[in-house]
Amino acid sequence: MDDNEDLDYVEEDYYATLNLPRSATQEEISKAYRNLSKIFHPDKHGNGENKQKAELMFNRTKKAYEVLSDPHQRAIYDSLGVKGLETEGWEIVHRTKTPNEIREEYERLAQEREERRLQQKTNPRGNISVHINATDFFSRYDDEYYDTGLLPSIEVSGMSMSQSIEAPLSRTEIATLSGSLHLQNGVGSGNFLLSGKRLINKGWFEVDCGAGNGPVLGAKGSRNLTNRIFLTGGTTFHFRPNAIIPGLSGTMAIQLDKNTLGYLTYNAGLQSSMSTVVERNTEKYHCNLTITLGIPHCYIAAAYTRKLLEQGLKLRVALKGGTFGFLSECGAEKKVSKYSSVSATVCVGVPSGVTLKIKVVRSTQTYLFPIHLCEEIIPAAVFYATVTPLVTYFVLKKMLFDPMNEATKQKNIERVKETNSARMAEKRREAESAISLMGALFERIRKDELKRQGLIIVSALYGKFSDAENVSLEEADDMGFVHQNPLVIDVRIPLQCLVKDSQLTLYSSSKSELPGFYDPCFGEEKQLKIDYEFRNKSYSSVFSDTDPVRLPIVANEAEQ
Repeated sequence: MDDNEDLDYVEEDYYATLNLPRSATQEEISKAYRNLSKIFHPDKHGNGENKQKAELMFNRTKKAYEVLSDPHQRAIYDSLGVKGLETEGWEIVHRTKTPNEIREEYERLAQEREERRLQQKTNPRGNISVHINATDFFSRYDDEYYDTGLLPSIEVSGMSMSQSIEAPLSRTEIATLSGSLHLQNGVGSGNFLLSGKRLINKGWFEVDCGAGNGPVLGAKGSRNLTNRIFLTGGTTFHFRPNAIIPGLSGTMAIQLDKNTLGYLTYNAGLQSSMSTVVERNTEKYHCNLTITLGIPHCYIAAAYTRKLLEQGLKLRVALKGGTFGFLSECGAEKKVSKYSSVSATVCVGVPSGVTLKIKVVRSTQTYLFPIHLCEEIIPAAVFYATVTPLVTYFVLKKMLFDPMNEATKQKNIERVKETNSARMAEKRREAESAISLMGALFERIRKDELKRQGLIIVSALYGKFSDAENVSLEEADDMGFVHQNPLVIDVRIPLQCLVKDSQLTLYSSSKSELPGFYDPCFGEEKQLKIDYEFRNKSYSSVFSDTDPVRLPIVANEAEQ
């Protein structure tokens, strides 16, 4: 269920190479480059093997500096990474543009490429709804002339399917073929529609023709009047055996503020109505209020959705009341992968009763299962409609989703390891070369810190380990033989070389990109354990791979 197919290539982190935050100034970039050049410049290491190692590290450091010191290259790198710098054509962008303008341009192009790629993967688009009648569970119909059986019956009372395919004819013209089938209590109907859409200045125009319960012709369009106001309208003609039924619709939308939109919609035809909608959408929540006056239906509806982005979860409540009764809804939507989500909603209303709606979304394919539990509001039905989806989800997650995600993750990790095997081997050689070149600097910094009773790195281990207390560079196998732990590396020397004035500062990026580091366990969660001395006292700290590090963290306590 996990979509890891985008995992493909391990890119350089130029900020980590220079041990800088992403907000670093040009002065900080130049200073970091000068400091590393003092260590890795080939002229400082004679003509032997060390010079070759120095050239390797110096070229890596120089490349990071060249990108980050150029505002235009840095803007592209910040938005798109190394692949953005390698994209054909970026060099022809006018140098008169500011970094922000270039960043916005490349973000737009990257988004368009992603949308096109996703569209190619997920076409055609479709929706399937299966209506299930399970009212026999909670209110069985007893009939002396009809044997109801021991088990309650479950029926499929209706089904609907819709599908559409888009065919871009040119950059401004799109043809769409769509169709739908509906079946309710043994009575079916269907229709198909062919649409041609053309993008015009500040809007679009579309012509539709189709057939269902008679031929249908229509036209609609949209136009931006200002940056904050746009209009959408259309007309349709349904041709019946004895009449032509016209329809008219129009919507005016106004951007009230950065996150709020207002809509005013008018519909005329078989069902005439006027609606007002106010919608507010932020990173944390989404809410809307709808007021509709129509023939024969008038209602007021309000909905609120809370977005818990870190958990991939959305919680929703809604109320609707009108001339045909009232309805309340509460539900949750859980993102199970990059393009997939599942949701469950409990609907309680009069006269509809209690309904549980299960929805599964896979990219642009939607599967909806409304399960009608009872025609009256029965507490037992509400309880089971609420609890059953939760229990089912956690059981499926434990027994199906998690194993599938883990298998997919491991498969992609192995694939990427194979794809980047040469690159990862090179990173390891770079780290070993860097450490061999840091010997003199390590001794000098350690000697200075000993004199001032400053920060001394006693031990530093980086990699995958669950027990920070007992982690080591060696481990015993099942036979008792001791061998090197392949998931952990010694980074004491490179960390001591990064100590300045009794302080060690690492920023929020993977430590594997730091000079003298490499990734010993690609795709796994890594940690950094540092044992150190400060003012003749011993301390130990453990950090996750991307956590910022600032040592000594006990300096103030030591002074007290």
